[in-house]
Amino acid sequence: MVRTQRQFTISSKVDPEALTSAIEQLGWRVYATNQLADGLSLVQAVEAYRDEYLVERNFGRLIGHPLSLSPLCVERDDHATGLVRLLSIALRVLTRLQFVVRRQLAQEGAALAGLYAGNPKRATTHPTTERLLEAFQEITLTLVIEPHQTRRHLTALSPFQQRVLALLEFTPTIDTKLCGDSSDPP
Repeated sequence: MVRTQRQFTISSKVDPEALTSAIEQLGWRVYATNQLADGLSLVQAVEAYRDEYLVERNFGRLIGHPLSLSPLCVERDDHATGLVRLLSIALRVLTRLQFVVRRQLAQEGAALAGLYAGNPKRATTHPTTERLLEAFQEITLTLVIEPHQTRRHLTALSPFQQRVLALLEFTPTIDTKLCGDSSDPP
């Protein structure tokens, strides 16, 4: 049996020119367009790129929070198909709500403040549906079912919640329709 022993010495040295070049390129992006420079300034091109609609963002909602398609643990193929179809409908609802609010804010030329916990004055013209729905998480609908009557009580809506409902183009009485005392459902 032959045994070979080797010893290596490694040294490193920073190439200042390469380091400077790498640092200068940090955070930079390359933008390309077929629009002529006369018709679109750099600022306009960057804003158009940032505002573009990306389908991938919506599929990210399916995979992660809030719809959480994965992990998918069902035993039958028809259950998996049904679940995916149901979640795709939920995705359409999330996307539609977001579109309606953003369109309404754009028409009004307004921004929505009050979505960010700890920073109530921070305003946005592009709220996400998830943030809009978080504003309603403290609402409770209480039902008291009696033999001949059902009593309902809904937590009062804040002015911010009423504003969101108005942006969604819901009628101002949508919450009161849920909570009137009645033997019939609303």
